Amino acid sequence: MISEEETVISGECDPRFAAVGEAFRENFRSQGEIGASVAVVLQGRLVVDLWGGYADRNKKAPWGRDTLVNVFSTTKGVTAICAHRLIERGLLAPETPVAKYWPEFAAAGKGHIPVGWLLNHRAGLPAVRKNLPDEALYDWKVMTDTLAAEEPWWVPGEKHGYHAVTFGWLLGELIHRVSGRSVGTYFREELGVPLDLDFHIGLDPTAQARVARISSSRMPPVDDDGKKLMQLLVSKPHGMVARAFTNPFSIINGVNTSAWRSAEIPSANGHGTARALARLYGILALGGDIDGIRVLSPETIRNCFQEESYGTDEILQTVTRFGPGFMLNQDRPGASYGPGRHSFGHPGAGGSVAFADPEASLGFAYVMNRMGPHILIDPRATALIDAVYP
Repeated sequence: MISEEETVISGECDPRFAAVGEAFRENFRSQGEIGASVAVVLQGRLVVDLWGGYADRNKKAPWGRDTLVNVFSTTKGVTAICAHRLIERGLLAPETPVAKYWPEFAAAGKGHIPVGWLLNHRAGLPAVRKNLPDEALYDWKVMTDTLAAEEPWWVPGEKHGYHAVTFGWLLGELIHRVSGRSVGTYFREELGVPLDLDFHIGLDPTAQARVARISSSRMPPVDDDGKKLMQLLVSKPHGMVARAFTNPFSIINGVNTSAWRSAEIPSANGHGTARALARLYGILALGGDIDGIRVLSPETIRNCFQEESYGTDEILQTVTRFGPGFMLNQDRPGASYGPGRHSFGHPGAGGSVAFADPEASLGFAYVMNRMGPHILIDPRATALIDAVYP
């Protein structure tokens, strides 16, 4: 039993993972958690499925079993999975120039950039130079046409830098060109509905009542990486790094609006549950097949955790490691998905994270609505991950 003062935690937790439940509760006690959920899938079975707190900062609406929340860049992993399915089917090839599928992309000397550099953040297109109006964020054609015309910020292939928001339009337009479907539609039809995954890129208006309201962090960056990034944003407000996160400015102020939730921004506005993300990654951790449905082949999954970019990140201003579409373990405290050497997934701004650990046949996801100030993996998520691996 819990006291009346404690946050109500609901759901199920296998006794073997009792430490996860305790770490989840401690996040509410000492880390300022408002509302959140955490899920673990082991060998295809849901062994942790917990949720608690509130869907709003005023603590009027309890966080329920089916509460959805924006997971920001954790969306990138889902988009990458869609791209890898198309690669498996021969409709995309990592080594083929993007312009073969998207001829307009060849402008400004980009005709040689291969598909793989969009996946691993080496394309040199993390931002748009010209000022864009807020409404451009929700207009797919405006954003993809603008990026097709954009000149790279560095020599493509020579460096890597996190394509924080542009990743979704760049990869998403390729998915649209070769499949004839938007990313949100492709995911829903190929994986979401068949696997009963409550995850959405472009949220139907009927589901918006289930969405938790994001509460922005009021804390300044607390680690060296965050402080360095913030100093650069302030000192060069019109530079590449600032534009990557603020152009158009609705990237910052559009969250919690119906326009944001309804649009398809496949790098940043996926809405879902921890249960759905843990199940998806749990399937990949188990080999890619479940109930007669193949998500990805074992060979493709092995490719997902191969390092393709490593070193100082031109955008995040810290050392990062990426595979093709996924952020890998960063090999330093507070920035890893546990001890698995082959784990792959993606964190999101503010704290959410989801990943697969093929060595442990485990999928993990944590989502929340209070934004944290940390770069890469939030301490709340790290506490939960550490509890998974005692």
